[in-house]
Amino acid sequence: MPGRVLHPRRPWEGRRIVLGVTGGVAAYKAVQLARDLTRLGAEVDAVLTGGAQRFVQPLSFDAVTGRSTATELFSTEGAALHIKLGSEADVVCVAPATADLIARAAHGRADDLLTTTLLATRAPVLICPAMNDRMYSHAQTQANLRHLEEALSYRIAGPGTGALAAGEGSGPGRMLEPHEIVEEIGRALSDASPLRGKQVLITAGPTREAIDPVRFISNRSSGRMGFALAAAAWRRGADVKVVAGPVSLPVPYGVEVLEVETAQEMLECVSEHLPEADVSVFASAVADYRPANPSGEKLKRSEVGPEMTLTLAENPDVAGETRAVRKTGSVSVGFALETESLVENARAKLEAKGFDMIVANEAEGEGAGFDVDTNRVVLLGADGEPEELPLLAKDEVAEVILDRVSTIMESGAGPGVEPDVESRAEPGVEPNG
Repeated sequence: MPGRVLHPRRPWEGRRIVLGVTGGVAAYKAVQLARDLTRLGAEVDAVLTGGAQRFVQPLSFDAVTGRSTATELFSTEGAALHIKLGSEADVVCVAPATADLIARAAHGRADDLLTTTLLATRAPVLICPAMNDRMYSHAQTQANLRHLEEALSYRIAGPGTGALAAGEGSGPGRMLEPHEIVEEIGRALSDASPLRGKQVLITAGPTREAIDPVRFISNRSSGRMGFALAAAAWRRGADVKVVAGPVSLPVPYGVEVLEVETAQEMLECVSEHLPEADVSVFASAVADYRPANPSGEKLKRSEVGPEMTLTLAENPDVAGETRAVRKTGSVSVGFALETESLVENARAKLEAKGFDMIVANEAEGEGAGFDVDTNRVVLLGADGEPEELPLLAKDEVAEVILDRVSTIMESGAGPGVEPDVESRAEPGVEPNG
């Protein structure tokens, strides 16, 4: 995402990506795309068509990838360069993909290095259309895109809707932004995941409980961990919904975010969507209590006096009270933020709420907890044995958590629903910052 510090990580690290660039105005964005993929640890081989070189120069791609940009079908590297590129690629991405490239690819043309590479590869191919909205909506362009998608199993990413070239107005045809294409490539790199095609529901962030129209009780959860899990699950091919309390984070690409504010609203939203979920992750920090009698008007200090006493009522336990509607055979993950007896308290919550796994971390651990991009967690599975992870970026923590979820799914160890939930577990914060 814009402004985010990129570092080598899964699923891009160590993977080979062929980036085809064609002759459209959006070609300038491909330089940023190549740079971002390289910073994520990928080896990027840029292939520029003749048209692309009228907008951008090979030297720009050389500089950001550290690799030689390919432009000629017959070169000093040998006449079979297209075979080498196609066979070594983990993903071939064409961004921007002009109407001309789309037409040539749909008809199997092999008249330049990029189209011959498309014929030579058996890796996933990602097409990112970019053109005027009238060209994009033309029946022939639409037929070509359908052929690429249905007959050749190419993935079509975009286009977006927005401002086009100067004087061309606004509409569908705008190439996706580089950070969006990065995520699409990440999804294409994760074909074999057990999460592909599954429904994933994640809770994230804090809840707010009103004292009056301008004041509320809440906590320090940022929602970063839940959103990192959502992004990682989407890249693994899942359909992801996030029930999010008030957060100040960009919505992860491809993910549906359902906004709530209070614990009661979160309970109702989770209850509605949980029965469809193959995987549920309770990463939100639900407020344990709410003001019993919130004021309908702003409380004024001159009227309340030097002290204010609030009577609090217990909030619903979202994870515990929705346990009975979990999908049979689904996998459920909880979070436990503790200030003491980390493993013991997490193990008790694991058992009380029927989770398949719980993620525990200390609220005051160095580099972990709230409002930071890293976390240090302990994972406990159904056997209750702790697995302590080192300090990692939350993106990396999310990948490890989903690795363990995938293992549970593959083993068929998910216990499903136990409908007898007569007593709710003790209230407690269920977050990770």
